[in-house]
Amino acid sequence: MADIIQLLPDSVANQIAAGEVIQRPASVVKELLENALDAGATEISLIIKEAGKTLVQVVDNGFGMSETDARLCFEKHATSKIKTADDLFSLHTMGFRGEAMASIAAIAHVELKTKQPDSELGTSILIEGSEVVSQNSCQHQTGTSILVKNLFYNVPARRNFLKSNTAELRHIIDEFQRVALTSPDVAYTFYNNGQILFQLKTSNLKQRIISVFGANYKERLVPLKQESAHVTISGYIGKPEFAKKTRGEQFFFANNRFIKHPYFHHAVANTFQELIPENAVPSYFIFIDVDPKSIDVNIHPTKVEVNFIDKRLIYAVLGSSIKKALAENNLTPALDFETEPSLNFDFPADRPIHPPQIKINPNYNPFENSSKPMSSYQKEKDINLPHWEKIYAPQLENSLESETPVPFENSPQVEAEENKQNVVQSGLKYIITSVKSGLMVINQQLAHERILFENYLEQFRLGKSTSQQLLFPIQLHFTVSDSEIIKQLLPDLKEIGFDIEPFNQQNYVANGTPPEVKESQIQNILEQIIENHKMLKDFDQDRKINFAKSMARQLAIKTGQRLKTEEMTQLINELFSCQIPDKSPGGQTIIKIIGTQELDEKFH
Repeated sequence: MADIIQLLPDSVANQIAAGEVIQRPASVVKELLENALDAGATEISLIIKEAGKTLVQVVDNGFGMSETDARLCFEKHATSKIKTADDLFSLHTMGFRGEAMASIAAIAHVELKTKQPDSELGTSILIEGSEVVSQNSCQHQTGTSILVKNLFYNVPARRNFLKSNTAELRHIIDEFQRVALTSPDVAYTFYNNGQILFQLKTSNLKQRIISVFGANYKERLVPLKQESAHVTISGYIGKPEFAKKTRGEQFFFANNRFIKHPYFHHAVANTFQELIPENAVPSYFIFIDVDPKSIDVNIHPTKVEVNFIDKRLIYAVLGSSIKKALAENNLTPALDFETEPSLNFDFPADRPIHPPQIKINPNYNPFENSSKPMSSYQKEKDINLPHWEKIYAPQLENSLESETPVPFENSPQVEAEENKQNVVQSGLKYIITSVKSGLMVINQQLAHERILFENYLEQFRLGKSTSQQLLFPIQLHFTVSDSEIIKQLLPDLKEIGFDIEPFNQQNYVANGTPPEVKESQIQNILEQIIENHKMLKDFDQDRKINFAKSMARQLAIKTGQRLKTEEMTQLINELFSCQIPDKSPGGQTIIKIIGTQELDEKFH
């Protein structure tokens, strides 16, 4: 029988390896930027076209490569970082596997130009699909320029799996931000289709975060610093009130290398648990420095997943450092012996001290009929109302005023009266009304979200959206990544009543809004639209549904808002006019029925 096992050609092996290391244009950006940092560059330019599908170029002023190194860097497993396996556990640089350049060269057209400081001429190499087309001497400034064209030109199946330019650009921005945050002492310029997206000067870490994510982060950041014998934690966390519904501003760096670590993310989320809304995610930019021997960075081709020997210890130190930072900035109650300044009261020194007293009515007898009217009973401020009286407070107040019982539940008197619905608000969150089978409990916020959601969809369907011009235009600010999304959404936003135009890269001007939107709500609504848009699996999905959800969530009445009887009645009537009255736009339950039998069981 003939042999069936054979060695793969280098070109095929490199294409297979490229599938692990180079998954999309952002992967090329990551590898080239990290190589530039390892080369000691202090100025780096990133140039992309068509979201990196047509062109990715990185130019640096590092120490460059010799003619031999320039050729060898495209060979598989060619690296300057490792000589023995033990070197894997003492790494301080970014790239070290020696796979990146070989993988890129296998699936693209690559042009490399490089020159060392002490050389008169540089080296130019042109490679197509792992094949060296030419190698020549050339004039070039000190440093390296790597130009990658037509990514996946010879692997069309993988190219077909790439997302839209907007989605791929967002991935590139993510990788750029991760690298830029690790090196605030390096200046960066990022060009997209000939326009500057980022121009970052050398700075400290806080200023770099502000430069990347926007000036409004200046007031959002809380410094973090904790040192122990085995680990040092540093960086910044976002204040709780600025937590968002979607991820995107969560950064862990292990020995100055970006990593993903769900276990450590849990430590952060657990610390913020009681400070932020449910399902919200805090922002953080956290650097973890440990002995390189206690970390294994060689478990994933892209090196974003790592193992720590002392991960439980790091978890504990991380949690305590965040608690300390929040307490020091008065963002969470601190258990210590220092008095909170806001709780100080200036009492006269000679003021007499009276012990607390409990007032009772000695003449009250629950077993005899009292002629004392209920209104005077209600006016006894020192007697706490029972729970059931609180629930039916509006009806109780009416009966106290008239001293005659006001019927509720399913009494014939109420049912006979047209256009009158017996409703009551509980906990400034729920609307309770009677039905034949018992009690109906409605979540007021979710109910209003459903009503607004369907109203907006109907407006979009009929094309009746209007815009109300603002007396004075309002300036809006977004991160670069969010700004790119807004730019794509401008035509759809205009269709629903937002008159917005770009001012510069990260700023827009709002000239008009839908009539029901207040000026103070514009930024929040647009940010909600952006966050919902990020969660879409594909940006080609119906954007109008996203807009309707976002606006309904922002404009709906909120928990804690007191409603009049007429408002509650109208809300119920409009809810049951909806196509899907029992579910919110986000899929949450709006209505619960507490049956008479269930109520009876409560009294056994």
